Amino acid sequence: MDISQQQHIRLAELLSALSHALDLTEGQPRGHCIRCCWIGTQLGMTIKLWPDELSDLYYTLLLKDLGCSSNAARICELYLADDIGFKRDFKLIDGSLPQALRFVLGHTGLDKSLAERFRAIIGILKNGGEIARELIEARCHRGAEIAAKMRFSSTVCDAIQNLDEHWDGGGKPGGRIQKDIPLFSQIALLAQVVDVFNIANGSAAAVREVLNRSGTWFDPDLVAAFIHLQGQGDFWGILAEEGLPELVLDLEPAKAKRLVDEDYLDEIATGFAQVIDAKSTFTRGHSERVAVFTDMIAEELGMSPQRRRWLGRGALLHDIGKLAISNAILDKPGKLTDQEFAAIKSHPVHSEAILMNIDVFKDLAPVAGGHHERLDGKGYPRGLAGTDISLETRIVTTADIFDALTADRPYRPAMPVSQAYGIMRKDLGKAIDPNCFEALQAALARAEAEVA
Repeated sequence: MDISQQQHIRLAELLSALSHALDLTEGQPRGHCIRCCWIGTQLGMTIKLWPDELSDLYYTLLLKDLGCSSNAARICELYLADDIGFKRDFKLIDGSLPQALRFVLGHTGLDKSLAERFRAIIGILKNGGEIARELIEARCHRGAEIAAKMRFSSTVCDAIQNLDEHWDGGGKPGGRIQKDIPLFSQIALLAQVVDVFNIANGSAAAVREVLNRSGTWFDPDLVAAFIHLQGQGDFWGILAEEGLPELVLDLEPAKAKRLVDEDYLDEIATGFAQVIDAKSTFTRGHSERVAVFTDMIAEELGMSPQRRRWLGRGALLHDIGKLAISNAILDKPGKLTDQEFAAIKSHPVHSEAILMNIDVFKDLAPVAGGHHERLDGKGYPRGLAGTDISLETRIVTTADIFDALTADRPYRPAMPVSQAYGIMRKDLGKAIDPNCFEALQAALARAEAEVA
């Protein structure tokens, strides 16, 4: 879809909608990043930040979890646990030794043998500080890196990088202290604590938790400003309103409102593709490669450049629903149980739901939702068949299958292209559209000839 033929797209609106995918990865109820944006921006206005500062704070709050997927596989590996449940519950502890110990014992290797669980717990207890630093550094560094690629200021990137630093120097990854911590990092972390505890246990618990962390996690002056803010008007009632997303859009500083053109939309889609692919070591680069193969097939089939560009965004985001799936399932080397396979089959449903709520991607939602359908009706999630599956979906499906076969997977190494072709031929007319397959072969052959 050509942006020039639509109303201007606001960056804030696009990122607010995409932030729901980040909520899924963190195990948070829908709207977590949006609620944090409202809390933090209100706090920024309370302490009288300038409009330019409020703009950087606003985007920091929406994107604070941009690196959330990058430590998921490592959490599963170290804790032998579901990364999504782990992340959800970890946000409810304050890092004190008793709470940390209870957390480790209550979340490590619960479905493993006693020996496996014991080894994992001992390893964590011996190396807890270094493990925490590694996990937080991976998350924050990757989030800042992706934010920079998406044209956000160094101030926003620095705030994301230092999200988990604490006022007393006890945070990670750098152990920065007091005023050496970016103010926006402090505000974003405070907003996160407020939302998580309010959702879990109510507003009184949220206030109590912030007060308990004053001087340790948070600047006491910032805590005092929040306590004043939350006692004014209907703070908690507004936070719970269904119309909060619209209120958050209205909070974007007027002078800083940013619009998205075609090039910027490509960059944002690519940035979120990198978030998606960071979820698993086996999918690093997958979405971007699928986008390349998709474009090659589409060009070979005579699709217009404008249509190819539109479809490329769908290829980049086709697996965004995988952010809702635990790495304990995504990276499992053995056979999946029926329950685990049902979770895998839900990821295109999540992809379609996320994109359906974004006006500029709405037409791509069925493509993302249908990339595991088969021509013979044996695919998922809807069991569509034949002409019920659009050409665009068939193109992405072909590209997706080819990349899956020629990349490493938890259960097998990457295949040579010739072997992948042989497997795909057996599925022509069943899972794979023959015309799309022929187009893929022709495009790859031409690309190989040009390189030679």
